[in-house]
Amino acid sequence: MKLAIIGLSNAGKTTIFNALTGQSLDTTIYPTISGEPNFGVVKVPDKRIESLAEIYKPKKITFASVEYIDYIGLTKGDLAQNRKVFDLIKDVDAIVHVVRAFEDDAVSHPMNDINPLRDIETLELELVFGDLEFVDKRLERMDEGVKKGKKPNEAEKKLLQKCKDALEKEVPLRNVHFDEEEQKLMRPFQFISTKPEVIVINTAEGDLNSGKSNTLQSSIELYVSEKGLAETTKVVTLCGKIEMEIAQLTADEAKAFLEDLGIEDPALKKLIKVSYDLLGLISFLTAGEDEVRAWTITKGTGAQKAAGKIHSDIERGFIRAELVSYDDFIADGGMSSARDRGHLRLEGKTYEVKDGDIINFRFNV
Repeated sequence: MKLAIIGLSNAGKTTIFNALTGQSLDTTIYPTISGEPNFGVVKVPDKRIESLAEIYKPKKITFASVEYIDYIGLTKGDLAQNRKVFDLIKDVDAIVHVVRAFEDDAVSHPMNDINPLRDIETLELELVFGDLEFVDKRLERMDEGVKKGKKPNEAEKKLLQKCKDALEKEVPLRNVHFDEEEQKLMRPFQFISTKPEVIVINTAEGDLNSGKSNTLQSSIELYVSEKGLAETTKVVTLCGKIEMEIAQLTADEAKAFLEDLGIEDPALKKLIKVSYDLLGLISFLTAGEDEVRAWTITKGTGAQKAAGKIHSDIERGFIRAELVSYDDFIADGGMSSARDRGHLRLEGKTYEVKDGDIINFRFNV
């Protein structure tokens, strides 16, 4: 899973990136319009993998992973500048939109004052305008081709016009219904406003878990709902400054710090969980003496297709999936007991893999 951290300048994007990845990149107090992107890969916390590793003592332990990208802030009304960001993040699975809700006179705001709802709408429109610019240029090239005698792809032209109509009404494309054929045609275009979105309200330490932050989150969730974006947009509140400090602590120190602050999970766990839910992702597990591993798939994936995550040969030569749920495996005390109690079973290619299934694929090639 690849996630891009975006937002207006000085919203706390790099602070959040540091909190998620454990890095210590410098943060600035003034807007920046240049620089190199930052990349970080983190393991998806999963106690199931830890438990299975204790049982099997494998040679290798592999968690699922998330790649985060952090880059310069978006600028209101500057499509040329914003295109740098769009070109970098066009292939991500979702965007993490950091919105500033903290007051700090030492850190400038590109729009001079703190107004989270305005900032959300501003950035949303920049995504829409970026896609609209792309669509307009594409349609212009098609028209130029027609003048030169080149026959246009009518299905593509119809799709682009549909996108243009929505974007001109300032509607992001993730809020527009496209049938299966249209989605297939759209895929190469990598529109930014189609990306699912996690809005991260970056609040001040003193406002964390307060009535003020709860009210702000509720108002933003209402805004999202009224815009018809509830299915593709989630909202979380955190304090980037605190989360960055937590990321630098040992596990025991972090646990004590979280308890003192009344925070249930650090940003890493919270954002990954929300992102998985937003994208409809789950993990199935494989376990043995060689390796214990988590594999990320889309909810509803059949057993044969899931086998392809491990290797295309396993998918091609799929025979059966031998599996047990993680909960049954632990409750039964191991694979042998799970088999005796009828919890270890064989499933065919159309079986819908569940989160936490421990699977051994039988195949022949």
